[in-house]
Amino acid sequence: MPWKERIHIDPSILVGKTVIKGTRLAVEFVIDLLAQGWTEAQILQSYPGISHEDIQACLAYASATLHGERVYPLPI
Repeated sequence: MPWKERIHIDPSILVGKTVIKGTRLAVEFVIDLLAQGWTEAQILQSYPGISHEDIQACLAYASATLHGERVYPLPI
């Protein structure tokens, strides 16, 4: 899923949080709903301005972000 086509970052929207293009729905909000047990159908019913592809793009963005994460241990 090419998330870059559906996910947008603009400092003037939600203080620069990643959002679904054309909305003010943050990617983290959608991921949080899924983590809380919401089904895709519940999200689509509650937020009719987004699509299945938008939710998939949120997941793809989260995956790409986690793949880029690096942890460096600090000496004590």
